[in-house]
Amino acid sequence: MVQSYLRHGPTQAFGVVCSASSNSLYDGKLAYVPALEDVLVWNVKKGEMLAMWHETGHRAEVTCITQSPQRENFAVGYADGSIRLWNAPSESVITTFNGHKKSVTALAYDEQGGRLASGGQDTDLIVWDVVAEAGLYRLRGHRDQITAIRFLSPPADMPSTSSGPGAGMLITTSKDTSIKLWDLSTQHCIQTVVAHRAPVWTMDLEQDVLLTGTSEGELKAWRIDQNALLEATRQSEATTVPKVIDLISTLPLSSKHRVSQVSFHPTQPYLAVQCHDRSVEIFRVRTDDEIRKKQARRRKRAKEKQKAGGNEDVPMDDIEEAIAITDRFTPYLIVRASGKVRSFNFTEIESSTKASTQIFLALANNALEVYNIPPATKSKNVVEPTRQYSVDLPGHRTDPRTLCLSSDDQILASASNGSLKIWNMRTTACIRTIECGHAVCSTFLPGDRHVAIGTKDGEIQIIDIYSSMLLDRISAHAGTVWSLHVRADEQALVSGSADKTVKFWDFEYKEASNNDVQSGKIATLIHIRTLKLPDEVLSVRYSPNNKLLAVALLDSTVKVFYQDTLKFFISLYGHKLPVLSMDISTDSKLIVTCSADKNVKIWGLDFGDCHKSLFAHDESVMQVQFENNSHYFWTVGKDKMVKYWDGDKFENIQKLEGHHGEIWALTLSHHGNFVVTGSNDKSLRVWEKLDEPLFLEEERERELEALYEGGIANSLNDTTHTGEGGDQSEAAPVQKQTTETLMAGEKIMEALELADKERSVFQEYEQSLARMPENDTVNLQPPPRNPILAAYNLEPEAYVLQVVEKIPSTSLHDALLVLPFGKVVSLMNYLNIWAQKSWNILLVSRILFFLLRTHHHQIAANRIMRTSLLPLRTHLRAALAHQRDVLGYNLAGLQYIRRKNNAERTAQFYEKP
Repeated sequence: MVQSYLRHGPTQAFGVVCSASSNSLYDGKLAYVPALEDVLVWNVKKGEMLAMWHETGHRAEVTCITQSPQRENFAVGYADGSIRLWNAPSESVITTFNGHKKSVTALAYDEQGGRLASGGQDTDLIVWDVVAEAGLYRLRGHRDQITAIRFLSPPADMPSTSSGPGAGMLITTSKDTSIKLWDLSTQHCIQTVVAHRAPVWTMDLEQDVLLTGTSEGELKAWRIDQNALLEATRQSEATTVPKVIDLISTLPLSSKHRVSQVSFHPTQPYLAVQCHDRSVEIFRVRTDDEIRKKQARRRKRAKEKQKAGGNEDVPMDDIEEAIAITDRFTPYLIVRASGKVRSFNFTEIESSTKASTQIFLALANNALEVYNIPPATKSKNVVEPTRQYSVDLPGHRTDPRTLCLSSDDQILASASNGSLKIWNMRTTACIRTIECGHAVCSTFLPGDRHVAIGTKDGEIQIIDIYSSMLLDRISAHAGTVWSLHVRADEQALVSGSADKTVKFWDFEYKEASNNDVQSGKIATLIHIRTLKLPDEVLSVRYSPNNKLLAVALLDSTVKVFYQDTLKFFISLYGHKLPVLSMDISTDSKLIVTCSADKNVKIWGLDFGDCHKSLFAHDESVMQVQFENNSHYFWTVGKDKMVKYWDGDKFENIQKLEGHHGEIWALTLSHHGNFVVTGSNDKSLRVWEKLDEPLFLEEERERELEALYEGGIANSLNDTTHTGEGGDQSEAAPVQKQTTETLMAGEKIMEALELADKERSVFQEYEQSLARMPENDTVNLQPPPRNPILAAYNLEPEAYVLQVVEKIPSTSLHDALLVLPFGKVVSLMNYLNIWAQKSWNILLVSRILFFLLRTHHHQIAANRIMRTSLLPLRTHLRAALAHQRDVLGYNLAGLQYIRRKNNAERTAQFYEKP
């Protein structure tokens, strides 16, 4: 009989306030921030999470967020090149766009929110129609990652050829040091400016002024010439295109670090520039009147100096020209954050405190801060921003390096450099945050009231989690305490350190005195004895039967001693690099070791023989642990993977993906219900045991299928990306094959085959019926219907339409590309039937025009298609004419209702006394 296991699945991810993979947004009350593959919505004032935008099964990191002019909708770009449009009130995905080959790095909506432009690491710029949920076109021209996109409002007197719904201008910047201006009506680049000598990292636009910042700390100001923009869009015989973007000057900054973000305040006269890791520089944008007054004062002072010195007059025009840009933008103050700033955002909603402006900072160390920028005053006192809100408690500032669970699995302790956090496992809420040293290992002490932490300084710190107090600092070792373990009888603790010693400790509980903050018993450790070893100790473990002690050394060996006499028992050698972690099974028969050599070895504790060596991970295996009362064990590694193994059959049961950084820590539920892992991405993830059975053969087949389907999609994308001739045009259609589009194409083919077969069977029946005499027709029974069509109670053409309608609008074109030409001919016949019956004319038109555009050469060369295309043209024209008449009638009715409403409102206004 085939052995089955129970599947584990991800259920919770917590500990992340804000990840550094993307920018963040703030609307004055709520912050929309990236959290690895999710987007979190925080109430910054209360410090509580209101929502998590999570799509099941999607693991790619968030790389870009932008808000639509319709404030409820957000566009979120991901590392796999997909873009999802989220609706904030419903916390659901409206649609998904797939077009980029690599991660999305820039997003921008137009003024109405009807179009979305996206740029990615694949250097492509794609414009999407948000309403039709389709990609309009792909623009190529940049040679490196696109870093910023802005829609440019067209001039009011733009020619009619460039003022349609697809009109407009786009400005993009890239790491290839250039700025490009795109005309969307003609879908080509009308100006390229080699703006800097270094990669352009950021850009922002305010009316006619464009600011760009580079990796060398340079901030340049450019002017958008509206007259030249108007001239560029007009059709003329001139060979030269007027320059729309002209350089004004370079803006001096307080630092020469990379300018990673520049942003104008949407309503207030402020400009913010991030040119340093931990601070944001705020500039005041002066009005023309303020500049004239300042220039007048400067001219007055210059004249007074000339009179005093007897110099000749200096022309004032030269002075004005030289200082124009510094007059417009003057340094106001510097906002200094508590950590490295990943992004910032102004809020459009004004603060209630005397017209002060709020700036929101998302920090790279997993925290959020909001600062108040006080209004400008005439006094010469130094103005300083004040921190108003902060969200930092629900996550660690640095990587969680060690995890441990209480004996009842209700409380989780996670420790990092500087803090120990206590989590409620039922609600995943952080209930305690306690300062500690640089934690490396930890364990709950008997009674679950105290946690012992081994630090990098060689201390063992005893912390009472009830009172959040550090009870004792024990200078246990001269080097890092790499490992702590409590004996199974809960009477002793062992510690292993880099000072080449293993120390044994007894627990002592003394009554709290009146001077102590806490009540009850206070735990402390008493040193009993020391075991000296030839090399640094990396891990120590008691056997559950209390007979043996295993010690892993830096020389890649594991030495096993009798724990009572400390007499040497056996040595386990075979690893090529040091053993980082080990564990002993509950029955004390097996010991499993994991090493930096990427291998896991299973040993017998009776003779010290190696049962099996497994190549477990692609990077160092950081931790290993047995499940209670079984020989199943878990491993985590620097390759971001969590793996589940059978120690008797030496099989990999399950691979779990989810973390976005190296996994440092692992702890198992004492009842075997779940696993908790901690990672470099600062997240803690819970993997729960499900009721779903798992069979190894099916799991291997599923992995191979996923690999095969991913390979097919990638190969198709490679061919479409290079094109037939290898020469890439500046504008191209938006296409990207994914496993979803391939499956959608297969569904259409299956539906066409089923419907064709059903129609041919009934056609034969009708022909046989027509050939037979009228008296014999009663004896001929109709053929049985297809079970699927009978279940749905649908005709073949209606079934095909139902299948096509279920395909998402964004995947339809890519799914149609999968169809071979024979199926296209078959689909044309169904399009004719749908047009004749006026079924979903919008979808029929969209499919027909796409197929004609794609297969134009084959259709033109094929005479068979003529018989189906001629009636299709007739039926579609009639259906579209009917749709046009209905639309015109409805528009006329709505206009009449609006005129009537306006007239009634006007009459009521005049009739009121």
